[in-house]
Amino acid sequence: MRTSFLFFSILFFFLSAHCQQNQAANEDPINLSQKILSALNKRTASLNYEMSAQTQQFIRRLKKMEEKLKQHLYKLDSNATRNLFLLNTNQQYSLIQNKINTDSTFDDSKFAGNYYARTDTLTNSLKFLQQYPQLLQTNAAGMNEIKGSLAKLQQLEAKFQDAEQLKQFVRERKEQIKQYLLQFTHLPGSVSSLYDEYNKELFYYNQQVRDYQEMLNDPDKIMKKMMTLLERLPAFQEFIKSNSVIASLFPSAGNYGTSQAIAGLQTRDQISQMISAQMGGPNAQSALSDNVASAQSQLDDLKNRIQNYGQGGADIDMPDFKPNTQKTKSFLKRLEYGTNIQTLSSSYFFPATTDLGLSVGYKLNDKGSAIGFGGSVKVGWGRDISHLAISGQGASLRSYGDFKLKGSFYASGGLEYNYQQQFYSGDILKSLNSWQQSGLVGISKIISIKTKMLKKTKLQLLWDFLSYEQVPKTQPVKFRVGYSF
Repeated sequence: MRTSFLFFSILFFFLSAHCQQNQAANEDPINLSQKILSALNKRTASLNYEMSAQTQQFIRRLKKMEEKLKQHLYKLDSNATRNLFLLNTNQQYSLIQNKINTDSTFDDSKFAGNYYARTDTLTNSLKFLQQYPQLLQTNAAGMNEIKGSLAKLQQLEAKFQDAEQLKQFVRERKEQIKQYLLQFTHLPGSVSSLYDEYNKELFYYNQQVRDYQEMLNDPDKIMKKMMTLLERLPAFQEFIKSNSVIASLFPSAGNYGTSQAIAGLQTRDQISQMISAQMGGPNAQSALSDNVASAQSQLDDLKNRIQNYGQGGADIDMPDFKPNTQKTKSFLKRLEYGTNIQTLSSSYFFPATTDLGLSVGYKLNDKGSAIGFGGSVKVGWGRDISHLAISGQGASLRSYGDFKLKGSFYASGGLEYNYQQQFYSGDILKSLNSWQQSGLVGISKIISIKTKMLKKTKLQLLWDFLSYEQVPKTQPVKFRVGYSF
């Protein structure tokens, strides 16, 4: 009997695959350009590299903190500390690190964490194209791009899976350290700060992993175009139903959607009779609806709390500090670009001028504090309306820092080098001896604006405390208007 069942199961599997192949054979080929396939390959390669680099950096910092913590704790209780570090954590970290660097297979039977539908669809799209190359109008190079993208994508998914194991190990290790520290009534500040840093590192790494997952799950225009072309194919839709992560977690019967699939199931009337018999009385349905509504309300409340603390993820590491989300962003994503304008009236020595500047800043935190540098060109307009003359009256090299005070007000400062003479070429940059120094301190006010290009306006009132030493003397008070984009 079992042999017959196994035979028919295998037969059904091959028949289904054969039908799917026949369906794919009848589809019209789609045209995916080499540009789309190359872009996909580069994106998965980039995320693979960044994920590995961040994990290695995370493990190096943990090793360093554990070594420092070990040295501090030995001074408090050498015997108990020896038991805490009896497990060779460095070796454990190294094993996990090697696994992340070499693992290339995503095990869907050990699925954990968030489910990302687009990532799942992207993986199966590449598998589909690799299995049915006749549906793709491309050359051998295009097929190699598909093969390479699929391999890198599977490596990346394996890294995400291994990262979950790493985070679980760090959580357990953090709990061990916490229980050990609870035996001391008075801990040195150095020990407490190290443990706090341990907690922060875990939180920020968790955020970084989630950011990479979201990046992969949020396809750009090129990826969307590929998905749009594939989703038109019925054979692709059937492939997704059979091979997605959801299909592996919740497999459906082969006769799903047919009349045979519902044979033997209870009808709605039978279920209603069972509910009435169990709860008693003619109002059983109403009472059940009220209970379900109440349970749904409590579930929604719990879901909101989870989203607030865990931000929708599977890892709810509630921080006991105020997170700085800039720490999880790459260097380029922490840059902000701006322009500013400063106009000065004419004087005995100088004509009316306007400084046109460009700057690039590095955001330090979510409050808007930033440091940066830039430059400007001083455009002269002549002495007055009757004597207009456009000329190059100088240039400026700038550095700046903005640090939030309260609300939208910031303390601002910076050091500048200003060239206060007419110039006709870039030779003025060869020597800074003829440039005047300016030391600026003051207040900035940020005004948020919503346009396609500009994000905010910055009004600055600055005092140049080095202006009194300059010859000829320049205006000590400067008012600038800046725009960030």
